Amino acid sequence: MHHKLILDEDLDEPFTLIAIHCSEEDYKLAYLLNQHLGTAFRRKKADLDFSSNGLEIKFPLYDFEDKKKHFHYYLVANSCHSVEENLLNSSGLFAALVSDKATTHFLLPEFKNVDYFLKVYSENDILPLRKLLAEINEIKQVISAYSVEVENIKSKNNLIFD
Repeated sequence: MHHKLILDEDLDEPFTLIAIHCSEEDYKLAYLLNQHLGTAFRRKKADLDFSSNGLEIKFPLYDFEDKKKHFHYYLVANSCHSVEENLLNSSGLFAALVSDKATTHFLLPEFKNVDYFLKVYSENDILPLRKLLAEINEIKQVISAYSVEVENIKSKNNLIFD
């Protein structure tokens, strides 16, 4: 007897994804969002981390739960920079030279020009998206913010934070 499991993507919790272009550091953007949106983003104790070729890649992750309106917000950086040290052997005066190789990793590689993502879960599916986007775009340090079609994301699994 064979059992077949069919995984349906509709079982996932629906969420809204907002792309944010902003050159500020992650903690500064979280602070600005708190000031302008009335949120209370806090950095999670554990960053979102992935391992790639022996490198530990960590993306700063902030969250805020609005218990009155039943929304859960996550703010995450789209890029992470890692530096890999390589030892180069050489003869002569300097026995071993160290060369650093900087690499940029992206949470969603198909959106390399996006600085941050704001992921919003809604229990009742009534997120005032236009109002939220307008408020984010009013922040002086934000270049632009817009909604991303979740269906178009190839690396959707990278957005699982829990």
